[in-house]
Amino acid sequence: MDWLRIGAFALLILYHIGMYFVPWGWHVKIAQPIDWVQIPMMATNSWRLPLLFLVSGYASAALFAKLGGAGAFLRSRSARLLIPLVFGMIVVVPVQPWIELLTQHGYVQSFEHFWLHDYFRFGSLDGIVLPTWQHLWFVVYLWVYTLIAVAVLVLVPEVVRARIADGAARLLRGWGMLVIPFAAWLAILFAFPGHPETHALVDDGPSHLHYLVPFFIGWLLRVRPALFDAVARCWPAATVLAVAAYAYIVWAMWAAPGEGPPPEGIVTTFMIVRLVQGWASIVALVGIADRYTNRDHPRRAMLAEAVFPFYIIHQTIIVVGGWYLLQGRVAPLPSFLILLIATTIGCWLFYAIGRTIGWLRPLIGLQRQ
Repeated sequence: MDWLRIGAFALLILYHIGMYFVPWGWHVKIAQPIDWVQIPMMATNSWRLPLLFLVSGYASAALFAKLGGAGAFLRSRSARLLIPLVFGMIVVVPVQPWIELLTQHGYVQSFEHFWLHDYFRFGSLDGIVLPTWQHLWFVVYLWVYTLIAVAVLVLVPEVVRARIADGAARLLRGWGMLVIPFAAWLAILFAFPGHPETHALVDDGPSHLHYLVPFFIGWLLRVRPALFDAVARCWPAATVLAVAAYAYIVWAMWAAPGEGPPPEGIVTTFMIVRLVQGWASIVALVGIADRYTNRDHPRRAMLAEAVFPFYIIHQTIIVVGGWYLLQGRVAPLPSFLILLIATTIGCWLFYAIGRTIGWLRPLIGLQRQ
């Protein structure tokens, strides 16, 4: 699970670098977006975040078992998630909406003026809600799912929880691991067709349902480890299914370039195939990781620790770097290489410096020494 988490966050950094180049809306964009960059980005678009929630569910169950109580579990999770969240929203994130306002909304004030007078308005500025958690929305959602888990742990007797876990494990045995979660995702899609993912927490109900499915299955994999046998059985077929689904997505995007969104309330074949690709990819990746990377390495603990600080800082580095590249009218290939190198070095410096300063460690998501 550590290797999956490390790999998923590495792909997330590459994905956010790609956001500078694609036509999709983002905080800062290259002057001439490149359509074909959407194709490699769609390879991970449907599964990268659900995979992280699955790994987080597994880690949450492991932490609860280690701490032995719902109260200790909630305190530990809150400290590890909320302190970096507040630090990120105050210190790390603000430059992102400032650059978006400068480049896309005609804002002319300095960053100092923006941070002192506009950022903490607790309202919107030209349609951008401030203050904001931007890419740290994942931390917010994970903490809310922690609250849901704690509520279940406190309110549902242990014997009932065990029966529920046993029943869910029976459903997921064999090919159920591939079919049942996809069926749940499909039901959510048909129940809420066309719902946009907002990352705003309170108006994002269908997205919560979508992400709670892998979070719950990740928890089950920890408390019912026999389910890894189901993953082992399914992952070769899941790999073939994921590749076939992605091939369809590539074909559909090339066949209808620039096609707008479907009418509101309509479920399309493309949406369904994306769900197939998403869940099949997750089963395949968990199976491959269990089969081929279920071993330790001297660098594993350090990389696992570095993931959260990397996550906190990476998007700010990309947005700031993209802003300078946009002003310099740098061509796409050099821009990509510069962003990749700058983000890698910046993330490592943020982690390497922060981990050596005792009071800074909790602010960047590390445990106190």
